[in-house]
Amino acid sequence: MKLSRRHLLATGLASPFLATSLFAQRAFAEAHMTPALPTHRSFALGEFKVTTLLAGSTPREDPHSIFGLNVSDEEFSRVSKEAFLPEDMAQFFFTPTLVDTGEERILFDTGLNAGGITHALAAAGYTPSDITHVVLTHMHGDHIGGLMQDGAPTFENAAYVTGQVEYDHWAGAANDGFEGNVRPLADKMTFLSDGGSVRSGITAMLAAGHTPGHMAYMLESGGKQLLLMADTANHYVYSLAHPDWEVRFDMDKAAAAATRRRLFDMASADQIPLIGYHMPFPGLGYVETRGEGYHFVPHSYQLMG
Repeated sequence: MKLSRRHLLATGLASPFLATSLFAQRAFAEAHMTPALPTHRSFALGEFKVTTLLAGSTPREDPHSIFGLNVSDEEFSRVSKEAFLPEDMAQFFFTPTLVDTGEERILFDTGLNAGGITHALAAAGYTPSDITHVVLTHMHGDHIGGLMQDGAPTFENAAYVTGQVEYDHWAGAANDGFEGNVRPLADKMTFLSDGGSVRSGITAMLAAGHTPGHMAYMLESGGKQLLLMADTANHYVYSLAHPDWEVRFDMDKAAAAATRRRLFDMASADQIPLIGYHMPFPGLGYVETRGEGYHFVPHSYQLMG
């Protein structure tokens, strides 16, 4: 029911206190509704159409137990406050990327489960059968979880590409996620090393540390570049801005920090946009040097096409 001001006056409901209370209650209710998150965002890179796909998002309590393991509570608190972030919670995003070359539809990583990635693909106008290649940057569960659905491959027409070092590591690690999702697809896989090509214009870059064979990928089309950095950084402040902060998920923490500095120095110097799997959705932005660290600059309209 919509009440006019005349009706409010007639019924005595237009007192400043009560009117304010009504609007405050409505604002409170709207503010506490579960927000509808976007599912996808597309960008132009030369002849490529690049679409980031939000396959899931979740809050995580106590971010200092994940990020900045080598810094004090006081330092973590200071950095959080300066970045306008709560100290007791971080929001995680899981963002596979689809590159449509016009001839191929190449999906980088698959999210936590098949439901999340297929939902995002459908919203972007694609079906799982449209995918010609699935590229795995590494084999943590939140990247391989969407490979299989009900015991069958989610992307039935796809070829699979991953790093040889990464595959070999997990093949010997007795990991349930690998055994259930990756090994059944081994006969459809092509293995890359540093500098290998998925196809012309998509080049593998070893970015080890997060995992032993973690890969980033450089996209190049029409004289433009874009870096898919995957999990080189897991948070835009606690990991990207502070590359030497230790992250619980990094298997070799010193190597991960060195990789961050190497890739971010390159991206900053050459003004190359990058997509991070865990950056705030849509995951695309730029990095600039700032003091001893870096700063993430979210995309606005640079690659709208």
